[in-house]
Amino acid sequence: MRRPLTLKDHHHEQRIFSFRLLVAAFLVVALSLVLVGRMAWLQISQHSRYTTLSDENRVQTQAVPPPRGLITDRNGEILAANRPDFAVELIIEQVPDLEATLTRIGELVALAPDDLERFHRRLASPRRPWDPIPLRGRLSEEEIARLTVNQHRLPGVRVAANLVRHYPHGKLFSHVLGYVNRLNVEDLDAMTLTEQSNYAGTHYYGRTGIERYYEQRLHGKVGYRQVETNARGRILRVLEEQPPEPGQNLRLTLDMKVQQAAYDALGDRRGAVVAIDPRDGSVLAFVSRPGFEPNLFVNGISHQDYARYREDHDNPLFNRALQGRYPPGSTVKPFIGLAGLDAGVTDWQRTIFDPGYYQLEDNPHRYRDWKRWGHGWVDMTKAVVESCDTYFYDLGFKLGIARMHDFLSDFSLGQPTGIDLLNESAGLLPSKEWKRAARGKPWFHGDTINASIGQGFVLTTPLQLATATAILAHHGKQVTPTLAADELRPPPRPDIVLNNERDWSRMEHAMEEVVHGDHGTARVMAKGAPYRMGAKSGTSQVFSVGQEETYNEDELAERLLDHALLISFAPVDHPAIAVAVLVENGRHGGSTAGPVARQVMDAWLLNDQGELDVPAPLPRVPTPGGTVP
Repeated sequence: MRRPLTLKDHHHEQRIFSFRLLVAAFLVVALSLVLVGRMAWLQISQHSRYTTLSDENRVQTQAVPPPRGLITDRNGEILAANRPDFAVELIIEQVPDLEATLTRIGELVALAPDDLERFHRRLASPRRPWDPIPLRGRLSEEEIARLTVNQHRLPGVRVAANLVRHYPHGKLFSHVLGYVNRLNVEDLDAMTLTEQSNYAGTHYYGRTGIERYYEQRLHGKVGYRQVETNARGRILRVLEEQPPEPGQNLRLTLDMKVQQAAYDALGDRRGAVVAIDPRDGSVLAFVSRPGFEPNLFVNGISHQDYARYREDHDNPLFNRALQGRYPPGSTVKPFIGLAGLDAGVTDWQRTIFDPGYYQLEDNPHRYRDWKRWGHGWVDMTKAVVESCDTYFYDLGFKLGIARMHDFLSDFSLGQPTGIDLLNESAGLLPSKEWKRAARGKPWFHGDTINASIGQGFVLTTPLQLATATAILAHHGKQVTPTLAADELRPPPRPDIVLNNERDWSRMEHAMEEVVHGDHGTARVMAKGAPYRMGAKSGTSQVFSVGQEETYNEDELAERLLDHALLISFAPVDHPAIAVAVLVENGRHGGSTAGPVARQVMDAWLLNDQGELDVPAPLPRVPTPGGTVP
């Protein structure tokens, strides 16, 4: 039986359709109202906020680092310059895949293992967020073009133009100029907030030497610019700019000719030379050999190069002129002589007999003279000229360590000189109090006797010896050794006034005989000199020789030989240069260090025709930041 056919209920379907249409219309209207409301809220209520955010996306404020000030010698010769350089840099926060990005860069430009090593070292070190990390510098035009064309494949990678510090004379001024290298978070943490803001966008910071001491003056003041960028960060136009203030150029008192002469005169030997103009304290030469290549440090020295310096037995990174502490040996004798004269312990006529040794009463120990058979009858002048140890043993014993300490301190021996360099060594001028505190032992007569010839506990730097010589050459007028030509700072101590002012001239005459006399220990210096000079040679022992032992330098290893020292000044009548020379393991002060000092003085005092032409003192023209009393 067939079932009856059911017809559609059009009325019911129409009601369902109308309901659905009503719901859909309601939803459309509701959503439209939400959208309109949201748009109104964003564009009206939040207009100011989102306009600012939009501008921040479109407009960026960038710090513009200032060009670093140049450094020149007294005659304008450039010692530290800025060289343009194009480098590929990575902003790590914008790099999605670091290793893949490095691989892509390596396909476009050559990357040496040292480049990658420096990059990863900088990546691991503390840094500011969003600071670019350089990967490789000195890009060629072809390499720049390759990177630019492929920049869309290298998010977070950019080619930056920078000014990089360059030292055109390399090792010649390495220890006095120092170097700059990359600024890091630790440097910023040590600064005040004001100083930090002035280093925004800056890559380099002075580490050692003049670069560090005058960092604030050389750095300058940071600038800013507002730029409009596209979605990829490319600069479209500059909206506003406040240019940076370049760092101040710094003129030094150093003289290229004198510095080169000192460096060449030392040759391949380890040592130091400091030359000072005693008229105003200007440092004319400041050399420590061996030196190092400062340009290697600017963008980060490789582990291989640094290991080579660190493992070098000659220690090229050590500043011997500023920090080397050496027994001054016989170079201290003119100062001990003046101390004895001023204290009334001796006079110029007093003589003693030197049998080749000195011996205290009731003491079998003999303090030997360098001349084993002795100097015979000796007065003050002969003791200085022939460097008689026995005379100064006796004088030092009668003078006592307290008076020696106080008198020598006035000459900056065992004291910081105040030079405009950081990390200066103070040396050591011993006293009874020092030995009790440092060694826990009492002071013995033998300690005084050793100190009287610049041995034992006494330690000085070549810089201190040059400063003391400058003070002596100008009859006690104090000077502070200074490297910046616009600086003339007052000395930390008052001038030295002797009870008998004639003692200055008589001591100078004795030192003149050291060079020009028939028996002087540095007479090799006088050969062919068109001017007269004063000097005192010295040697300092590297190790002690026993009472019954004989010092045979021909049987010793080279690094166990005595150090050679010499202090000198010239011309004698109106001194314009004071020089201190140290040659490590150089054996003899007169024959080894003497010719070095002579070449340095010739470079300053003689013109190109070899005639005496004493330069005038450097005019002191202060610049902002400089001080002239």
